[in-house]
Formats: sequence, structure tokens, C-alpha cells
Amino acid sequence: MTEVANATSKRSLAGIGRVLVWPGGSVWVGRHVGRVPPHAHHAIQISLSLAGPFRVRATSWPESRMALGMVVMADQPHELDGCDGTLATLFVEPNSRPGAALRERFGGRDVSLLSESESGASASGLRDEFLSDASDERLAQFARAAICRIAGDSRTAPSSDPRITAAIRWMHQLLATTLRLDDVATRVHLSPGRFRHLFVAQTGTSFRAWLLWARAEHAIAAAHRGLSWTKAAQDAGFADAAHFTRTCRRVFGIAPTMLGFERQGCR
Repeated sequence: MTEVANATSKRSLAGIGRVLVWPGGSVWVGRHVGRVPPHAHHAIQISLSLAGPFRVRATSWPESRMALGMVVMADQPHELDGCDGTLATLFVEPNSRPGAALRERFGGRDVSLLSESESGASASGLRDEFLSDASDERLAQFARAAICRIAGDSRTAPSSDPRITAAIRWMHQLLATTLRLDDVATRVHLSPGRFRHLFVAQTGTSFRAWLLWARAEHAIAAAHRGLSWTKAAQDAGFADAAHFTRTCRRVFGIAPTMLGFERQGCR
């Protein structure tokens, strides 16, 4: 994920090279990916090897397994060791159309390992673009193509509730402000109880858990663009840097200081 500055930092670094976020998803591509302790998060995760296999462990497995590709459902605890390789991790909103297609294909399992052929086919374009230092727009395009390949035809997936989709879109624009469930429910003309029920059904997680995830992802993307960690945390709505650090450990399994960035043209 990142070039490691020295041997001491390498032991604890689980850094990332590039982070790109779009409505409904994101991609984290990096080198020298290390171990990420057990954690769980709101988004559906797809991890694809770009160079060298990685090791993954799910709570339902007695031992870790080697893989070239995997899919982790929302809020499922898992542990990943990149084995110092190059890895692309894609996060998909469960409420999005690709997210619904992934839930349709992989639902009922906490972690699914992809075959060598499917992993390779899904990762090939993304690998080529990353190694050629492609623009952010092009790298995101190939990341979304990889998601669609694994999800299958998203047009056949169950439709998402447009009220929850609208609520998520609105909240993404206001992450730095105070967001309360009752206010968001009113925004989309639902009672708080009905909104809470629909939100869990559509996203697979609670309102509070989604909000922490969205803010953490927003802050990390802002830091990748050059903001300080403190400023990135403030702009994402965290009370302070300590709150941001605790949230990162909870949803990503790592502290933000364990991330190092490389930007387009800086390799």
C-alpha cells in the first residue's frame, strides 16, 4: 500500500497507496500491505490481489486461508494480512445497486473466497491501470468495472428503496454537521421507526454505524488529497482527532497514522 520509510514503521504499517471515493463505493489500492487486525464495517468489501496472495480469516473458520480474491459481507468480522503484497480493496454500499447484487450472490456467508480465475480476471485491468499510474478518474472506472464483474448483472438485483438512497445521498453532503436519525427521517417523509427499520434492511447496519463509517471514509479520502489528519477529521464531523482514531480502529482495524499515501505521479 505504501512505500515504507524504515523497518520500525514497516512492522506496524498497514498503509495505502491511493484512495478514491465515489457515490456508493471506494477503492483503496496499495503496496506492501501488512496485517489488519480483526474488524467489521458497514460496507461490503472486495479484496483482490494485484501481486502475491493474501491471508484472510473469518470468525467461522478455524484457521486463516490464502486467497487471491474475497468478498466480505457487511458487518462481518474478519482479519486480513496482505503478506507484504499489492492489494486492491473495494468498498461497496450495500444499499447501492451493485451492493444489492453482491448481497444476492454472496448473502448468507460472512466471507467468500473467489476462484483464481475470477480473481485474476477481475483484477487485471485494475492492476494495469495502477501500475501505469493512471488518472484518478480512470482508476476509479476500472475499480467500478471490477465490482460489476464480481456482482454480476446489477439490473437483476433487488431494487433499493429510493427513500434510503436519497437519505444517504443527502447525509454524504452534510457529514460535517450534526445528523440525527429523526431529522433524516423527516427529510425523506418517514417516521423515525419506519426509517430505522428500512435503513437496517437496506444497508445491513444501524444508522449510527453507517454514519461513523461514512465520516471515517470521508476523512481518509480528504487526507489522501492533502489535508492534515486534524483538518480531515474536523471536516468529516468528528469531535476531535482522538474520536477519529477510535473510529478508524473500529471500522478499518487500523489507526489513521498507520496509513501512508502515494498520489498520482509521485511514485
